[in-house]
Amino acid sequence: MKILHTEASCGWGGQEIRILEESRGLIARGHEVTVVCPAHARTTAEAARFGVPVVSLPIEFKTIAGFKALRDYLASHASDVVNTHSSADSWLTSLACASLANPPAIVRTRHISAPVSGNFANRWLYRQASAVVTTGESLRRHVIDTLGLDPQRVTSVPTGIDTERFAPADKAAATIALGLDPQHKHLGIVATLRSWKGHLFLLDAFAQLKRPELRLLIVGEGPMRGPIEEKIAALGIRERVMLAGQRSDPERWLQAMDVFCLPSYANEGVPQAILQAMLCGLPIVTTPVGAILEAVSDKNSALIVPPKDAAALAAAIGRLLDDSTLAATLGAEARRVASADFSREAMLDRMEPIFSAAMRDAN
Repeated sequence: MKILHTEASCGWGGQEIRILEESRGLIARGHEVTVVCPAHARTTAEAARFGVPVVSLPIEFKTIAGFKALRDYLASHASDVVNTHSSADSWLTSLACASLANPPAIVRTRHISAPVSGNFANRWLYRQASAVVTTGESLRRHVIDTLGLDPQRVTSVPTGIDTERFAPADKAAATIALGLDPQHKHLGIVATLRSWKGHLFLLDAFAQLKRPELRLLIVGEGPMRGPIEEKIAALGIRERVMLAGQRSDPERWLQAMDVFCLPSYANEGVPQAILQAMLCGLPIVTTPVGAILEAVSDKNSALIVPPKDAAALAAAIGRLLDDSTLAATLGAEARRVASADFSREAMLDRMEPIFSAAMRDAN
């Protein structure tokens, strides 16, 4: 198949990484895959590292120029399926395809759990897609109920992770390799620095723990860096917190952690960072937000706390630091679940028939 992905977002997080990982996997299976995104998007810069062809078009916003550029590209470059991922590119693709005599099929992927408006415009937009993909079952049900879509056309396909890359490793060796002190315990988070990821609540919880041997590793970059730095200074914990920035090797940082925490309070599907931590066999503290509970369950493969509750976060983190047996049990079960249900190959196995069916529907 000839598959075209469109992505209006210029940011860099789980959504953009999934597009490139999925594209790389489908290329390896013999499909022709291209990604269309704005020239200044991070996806454009990263695509070469994934071995994915990229085309730069002005699709960041819903503009006449973006519509014309995408329409001209679709008219001159035959595709079987266009997989859209954000609002602007979904609108531009749908309008462009509506103006073509022989348009490709459209598959719309909805990544985040933010509520979808059920207005007339959105109902029209989602009905232009032969298939809709969500990253979790709860989001799938929301989309069906809100937009009145045929349940047969909406499928949950959580993001799949490379199970060989993300795996348990010798913690002391991983710590030393990063230049960290193996005498310390390391609590960590891997996430884009966005407000809803809950970094500020994690900092409050970390300060409440009052454990001199504990260090906090914050891996990721984003618009909340300034407020996070201000919070660290205000709490007086600068010497015990490391802002590692955006890393191309998150697995190395996860392998050095004793406890992983993702205290999100909005906008989550099944977060890639949770799945990566699970595959690394880490004990996890997280919240019941979005589709997170489709990956982990309380006291079985993670400890679940209410969102925006620093005291509950601190208590759960402290419990895992103090109970090595519980931490090991949760980590082992998390690894088992993620390996069975959230591998990259499983994701590709689910996406291929969706694209094939959409192509047949268009023909």
